[in-house]
Amino acid sequence: MTTTESTTGRPTVLVTGSTSGIGAATARVLAAAGWHVVVTGRDERRGKGVVEEVEAAGGRAAFVPSDLTAPPEELREFARAAVEAAGGRLDAIVHNAAVCPAVDTPNLSDADLETALAVNVRAPHVLTAALVPAMAERGRGAVVVVGSWMAHVGHPFVGLYAATKAAEIQLGRSWAAEFGPRGVRVNTVSPGATRTPINDSEADAAVVEAMTAATAGGRPGRPEEVAAAVAWLLSEESAYVHGAEIAVDGGIVTTRTA
Repeated sequence: MTTTESTTGRPTVLVTGSTSGIGAATARVLAAAGWHVVVTGRDERRGKGVVEEVEAAGGRAAFVPSDLTAPPEELREFARAAVEAAGGRLDAIVHNAAVCPAVDTPNLSDADLETALAVNVRAPHVLTAALVPAMAERGRGAVVVVGSWMAHVGHPFVGLYAATKAAEIQLGRSWAAEFGPRGVRVNTVSPGATRTPINDSEADAAVVEAMTAATAGGRPGRPEEVAAAVAWLLSEESAYVHGAEIAVDGGIVTTRTA
């Protein structure tokens, strides 16, 4: 955990897309480590549910609704609301929110194209521009980008998603170079095939199991495993880690056992 604190008495972190899946797990893990977490997403019911879980476990959290497809000025308004919910200062950001249209190129709709570009690339860029300069002025802060193993392979049905994740990972490297000299560390965690509510149906679960069966890990990942890597990158234990990409993917990119 960082040593800076807001008026909440704890270091503060914004986790985008944190109403379910990896984002919600990250919110819970960070809260357990002592962070005051700003939970965000479109679904107020689920967001408040995550806050209730955190508080029931003795942590601190607040929910701020967000629409990451919104125009830049609205995203900047959201950034201001997140700072206020954090007690006047944010010490860290986790860019977790993403959308993944699972469709081939000819059948990708214009709406899905615009949404993926907005959520996966534009929103992280606008929020970083809005929030990180204040961290740099204080000489301290951290950003974690949640990438994806799919940024490193070709796939026939998620080409746009993979491309946006590759772009976001590259933004993370560039931000590390831009803000690192002023005390803000930026790194990436790239999950592999991970079991989340999005792929929790019986059919989807079978696909994920098959994808990971011949990897070194031999199974799908769990959201908490990704969250643990995020927590480490936000901690003082990783103080000399800048511009890195940590694969929490069971070896799906680099290994095959059969």
